[in-house]
Amino acid sequence: MNRYHDLPAPNAFPATALQDLGNTCCPGPRATCDRRAVLSGVGQGALLATLGTGRVAGAETTPAPAGVFRDDADLLARAYTALHPGLMRYNTPAAMAQRFTALHDYLSVSRSLGQAYLALARTTAAVRCGHSYPNFYNQSARLRAALFEHRDRVPFQFRWIDRRMIVTRDLSPGSRLAPGTEIHAIEGFGAADILQSLMPLARADGHNDAKRRRILELGGIDLWEAFDIYLPMALPRIVERGRIRILAEDPAGKRLAVEVDLMTAAERKAAAPLVEDRPRDAVLWRVDRRPGGVAVLTMPTWAVYNGTWDWHGWLDMQLDAIIADATRTLVVDLRGNEGGLDCGNPILARLIDRDLVITGSGRRVRYRALPSDLGTHVDTWDDSFRDWGAAAAGPRADGFYDLSRPGDYAGGRVIIKPAGQRFAGRLIVLVDAANSSATFGFAQIVKDNRLGTLIGEPTGGNRRGINGGAFLFLRLPASGIEVDIPLIGYFPPGPQPDSGILPDIVVAQTRADIARGRDGAIARILA
Repeated sequence: MNRYHDLPAPNAFPATALQDLGNTCCPGPRATCDRRAVLSGVGQGALLATLGTGRVAGAETTPAPAGVFRDDADLLARAYTALHPGLMRYNTPAAMAQRFTALHDYLSVSRSLGQAYLALARTTAAVRCGHSYPNFYNQSARLRAALFEHRDRVPFQFRWIDRRMIVTRDLSPGSRLAPGTEIHAIEGFGAADILQSLMPLARADGHNDAKRRRILELGGIDLWEAFDIYLPMALPRIVERGRIRILAEDPAGKRLAVEVDLMTAAERKAAAPLVEDRPRDAVLWRVDRRPGGVAVLTMPTWAVYNGTWDWHGWLDMQLDAIIADATRTLVVDLRGNEGGLDCGNPILARLIDRDLVITGSGRRVRYRALPSDLGTHVDTWDDSFRDWGAAAAGPRADGFYDLSRPGDYAGGRVIIKPAGQRFAGRLIVLVDAANSSATFGFAQIVKDNRLGTLIGEPTGGNRRGINGGAFLFLRLPASGIEVDIPLIGYFPPGPQPDSGILPDIVVAQTRADIARGRDGAIARILA
């Protein structure tokens, strides 16, 4: 139990009904998807005006009238039941019906916008799908202002290592929290208890809790990170003063008691520029030469679909140079990379001298044509997702439709053909729990076909299959909250464990590595 504070039960929320809500890479645009909210009943603008512009999850929140958000709960249940291909992958119909009923009951009484958002996050997280959540990037500007844009962000970055909060970078004036410092408590709340409180809100596939912990770290990759969003809503007492008291221990074992100001998103961004804010034509990857004929290709993201940078041409040029200078070992560093486009395929094409036939997972959808009652509440970047037509064959006995697209190979196979000069050296892929979409698929191909060695930590994603590929964006009328709905379920041909991919060589980052600025995985390779 927390030695600093008697924390309420980790799953406790303002009403007992919420106790039942769950315990626990998207190829399309995120913030760039321009679409209008479809509002009915109490409109979003009127609702936000009623609630005011203060934080909507803390003591200053003005609850909306009783029942305002109830229809949102029912619409979410209807949409997920009709459209979500992974709804029953880790749940039973009875269990999901109970969760949707609990959400309906909870939102039938007076709730704030923040409480509604948190309840929706908890319900979608219980689906155990890494692509199902009220997407931070797809909320309206007014809703983001009401929920996300406050002075409530901790002034440091950190990792969870064995449920311990380890500072990787201090952004506060004075920088009293050196890398490797362990934070024991914030405002009297133990770090492990904070993690336990937020875990039921984090999106991940199946029971891959390593991915949930990774989602709840602060790494400075994205403007909107789950820890920043959920902490003020779930535990508002931590941020209500605008300053936080921290009990910690530095890498030398010295106990620290410090008090620091919280930051806004803009202040944090100014202190630590984000990967996602690079220019649209910027080079996002790099190649570093190391001793012993080692080249390290670092790829922090594969989300390159909205830019003008010719990533494929850049990658071909770098691979040509690596082959020409007789590099012995190519290290592809995918740590922290959740996914995006299949940017690994050009690398695979350089490793083979004959066609690589991959027996892909079966692709299934829940519908052929979008039900008319849902059509006005969703939008997307590709209207073909509204009606699959002949591409959706079925229905099958289990109610799914088998999905095929023009150019698909029979039986769901994918064929990668050799291209360019072949790399004859050794391939090493560095992986971790962030890899859960396209990077998960790349790691699985490398391991299953023995094309290289995986080093690092177990991946995110799940070997039982994931959901994604195409999305609808559900805008809930009363609250204006958007929830992502992945449309294609990927189902492996046979039974698989409920887990990510285990590396061939496990090298986990340690507190000592962080304190020394040492990359344990790279050190292992060079040794």
